[in-house]
Amino acid sequence: MSDRRLDARRLFAPLGPTYDRMGTVLSLGQDPLWRRFLVSRLPPKGHVLDVATGTGLVAAELLQRGFEVTGVDQSVEMLAVANQRLDGSVELVEASAESLPFPDCSFDHLTFTYLLRYVDEPGAVLSELARVVRPGGVVASLEFGVPRGPARPLWDGYVEAVLPLAGRIVGRGWAEVGEFLGGSIRSFWEGYPLGRQLELWRAAGLRDLQARRLSLAAAVVIWGTKA
Repeated sequence: MSDRRLDARRLFAPLGPTYDRMGTVLSLGQDPLWRRFLVSRLPPKGHVLDVATGTGLVAAELLQRGFEVTGVDQSVEMLAVANQRLDGSVELVEASAESLPFPDCSFDHLTFTYLLRYVDEPGAVLSELARVVRPGGVVASLEFGVPRGPARPLWDGYVEAVLPLAGRIVGRGWAEVGEFLGGSIRSFWEGYPLGRQLELWRAAGLRDLQARRLSLAAAVVIWGTKA
């Protein structure tokens, strides 16, 4: 396991019991809306693989919309929280997005959230995700964004001052997350601006790509169809 993946596991492993509530608070109530929009990009039926399922928030939304769902995450601690939430209605698999334990074309659609910042080769991971989706299936992702224009100074101030302070107040592992998130998001978008990300999606065999910036571009949803 690479240092990047090990750091991600160490950082988020203790957060499972408080992850949902704090994710909503620290995103100023927007995270549930972003996840709902992500799921709305999928056609109305099918078996969905939810990668980086975490505590099962997207998986639960998928279930509510009538999908069959399988969830994958590398964190056994997060999966334990997801299992409590989903009450056995979703198959949960401990595995890495870099090497999914499923045959080619196993799923109708695939979703993933906040994943590519934590992998060494985003393009290779996108290819692996696309591999397990049948032709014609939709792949959709949610990631934090970096606003442009007048909203940028507000975002910078929030991630540099408010997030670290909020993390220290909450404690229970959130102090380090508050310090980490701003730099992680900024670094990812410097290396992989939207145009570069879309190139990687196309190289993975995904077509008809669309992207939507949400909440003044604090989040970005990308979706496309497997050729």
